Amino acid sequence: WILPTPVEIMLAAWHEQARLLAAAGHTARGALGGFVLAAGLGFFTSLLLGVSRSLRAGLYPWLLVLQMTPVIVLTPIIMLWAGPGMPGIITITWLISYFPIVANMTQGLLSTDMNHVALFRMANASRLQEMLLLRVPSAMPYYLAGLRIAATLAPIGAIFGEYMVGNNSGGTGGLGFLVYSYNTQIKIPALFATALTSCLLGFIFVAAVSWLNWVVLHKWHDSFERADH
Repeated sequence: WILPTPVEIMLAAWHEQARLLAAAGHTARGALGGFVLAAGLGFFTSLLLGVSRSLRAGLYPWLLVLQMTPVIVLTPIIMLWAGPGMPGIITITWLISYFPIVANMTQGLLSTDMNHVALFRMANASRLQEMLLLRVPSAMPYYLAGLRIAATLAPIGAIFGEYMVGNNSGGTGGLGFLVYSYNTQIKIPALFATALTSCLLGFIFVAAVSWLNWVVLHKWHDSFERADH
């Protein structure tokens, strides 16, 4: 009863497959919305932090404060500002996924080979050309590494958001709602089946980002050339 066997979990997953698939689709939409928002805003925030040392000194501590503040503390504010349901779920997912992208991308922009930077400046390249033609391509592996981290966090953030601010309107509750439902009904095998479904959803997100990493980097980045040998 406390720890069901794998057979019991698989049987529960089979019996509850319709609810699990519908809930996984709902969770995937929230996770994808928050992930895409974090990827876009994280990219442009990193550009701002990479352009100016004063901006970096002024904004980065506030990003740390945002990251280190427990999301559960911000949940009432999110409920008021974004509202319950999908907007709130996407906001929570964004909060959880945003900082790893910013931290990795910013580090990549600052880690550009200084010999290449000197060459650009000798050629009288503008700051915009240096950023777009040199620093951004150089930072792509860092950015994609941040996306991989965010891809593992996005489904977790969506499930947590559903648990805290989601609803079951129209019978479309996500995996977070099922966690609450099965827990209150003491359906422990079904609860573990829900956890298994969330893991599979996370693997799908990570696999998609890994494929994107291969598409962007495999033709020119050293990591793929070394892996081929």
